[in-house]
Amino acid sequence: MEIRRLLSDSLTLAYQQHPQKVAAVAGNMQYSYETLYQQSQAIAAYLQSRGLQRGDRVAIFMENTWSILPSLYGVLYAGGVFLVVNHLTKTHKLEYILRDSGAKFLLSDAPVAKQFLPAANAVETLQEIIYDGKDLSDTELLQNYSKPLVQLISVLDAASQKNVTVKSPAINKDLAALIYTSGSTGDPKGVMMTHANMVFTSDSLIDYLRLDADAKIICFLPLAFDYGLYQILMTVRLGTCLVISKSFAFPSVVFNEIAENNATVFPGVPTVYSTLIGLHQKSPLCFPSITRVTNTAAALPPEYVPLLKKIFPNALIYKMYGLTECKRVSYLEPEDAERYPNSVGKAIPGTEVFLLDENRQPVAANQIGTLYVRGSHVMQGYWNKPAETQKMLVNDLCPNESVLCAQDQFVMDEHGYLYFRGRVDDIIKSRGEKVSPVEVENVLYSFEGIREAAVIGVPDLLEGESIKAFVSLDAGMTVDPKKIRQHCMANLESFMVPREVVILESLPKTDSNKISKKELR
Repeated sequence: MEIRRLLSDSLTLAYQQHPQKVAAVAGNMQYSYETLYQQSQAIAAYLQSRGLQRGDRVAIFMENTWSILPSLYGVLYAGGVFLVVNHLTKTHKLEYILRDSGAKFLLSDAPVAKQFLPAANAVETLQEIIYDGKDLSDTELLQNYSKPLVQLISVLDAASQKNVTVKSPAINKDLAALIYTSGSTGDPKGVMMTHANMVFTSDSLIDYLRLDADAKIICFLPLAFDYGLYQILMTVRLGTCLVISKSFAFPSVVFNEIAENNATVFPGVPTVYSTLIGLHQKSPLCFPSITRVTNTAAALPPEYVPLLKKIFPNALIYKMYGLTECKRVSYLEPEDAERYPNSVGKAIPGTEVFLLDENRQPVAANQIGTLYVRGSHVMQGYWNKPAETQKMLVNDLCPNESVLCAQDQFVMDEHGYLYFRGRVDDIIKSRGEKVSPVEVENVLYSFEGIREAAVIGVPDLLEGESIKAFVSLDAGMTVDPKKIRQHCMANLESFMVPREVVILESLPKTDSNKISKKELR
């Protein structure tokens, strides 16, 4: 009987049952479950030898590469808590995440050394960096750097002689991951997830997607984001193969990877599907090997579905809705797509959702209410942020249980199907990521000549919400909005950059002299 209490148990079982089976493909390289297990064990042994204790945090800051997989499972085998940070994160934000998490180790790539070296050097708790790729010892980047640097290859080579086995000291109630998401104050928040949370969620996703060990998942989504991260976890849980693609920037590369590997699962977002449909209309596309197409981040326009069925003629198409604090809330069965074209479906298996009004009383069918979520997938809270945790986790609705308040407004029809209506708080959801207006506004204020700044989300068919900025300038200043956007691009991740910057003489104010975003909307 298979018993999986910890996330790493899935890898141990896959290795024991079929060590030579391909676990991942990256470019022209294939990696077996034996390789994944042994490299993960090597990293775990090294981390423990360097003093890693159960519950210590380890940051993983890499591009979409093979090395993310053994790094992640290495941290888990060592009993640590991983946090995967998008490699596009700017230095100042990476420094904040490293300091906030109290990370003791950083696993990264040589190509992003310009970002991680200054951030790591400034964080007192960080003891050491283990990096993949070329040797950095002779580079000018190390001029002012003082912490130990170790190449990943040396860690793997040293372990290959010893054949050690590391058994995690964790239990399933221990934290497995911190997943950082934007907060209302502008600072990212670390969503605390236990092994039990993530094992349950992986199984629930596999259940409703009807996946089995024959699945082959292609992932061009950032593996740092929870949508990408769970493609890894589901792959290893199933003991199947993950096709790792760098990004969707060059669709033809992804198309070749699908064909060469007979990929069967295609996770995407509306902007990807828009690109696919545009290409299909110029020159017909067809991917018969794909049997599952999944969508989240923003609503999939109903008119896309018939076109996607032509591109993926053998696929079930899933619409889904979720948030980082519980990974996934709901899904729409593919067979229901035509009957309920605007719905995001019902609660995922093993969970419950309901709507309450502002007095926490149930709302009637087809009436708007705030969404609440129950289940083993609900986070433990935000790392080091008790006040924000209290806002999201409600403890007086069910005995001895924290219920998640999603801060989203929905309608539920008489059959239990959910329909998204809007956000309760100020957070913008763009491309599946939460964007704090405050964080974007802080960057705008750092641009010389900007006197006032306000950022809002604008409904967008493909992105959920697009980001729009309003600014006023100091007297006598003239600035090209393109220059302001370039400043944002240099200081923010791409999904946080305003699509439009509007310059006004002054921004509207409330009676208390605060900027009125209501009027700007």
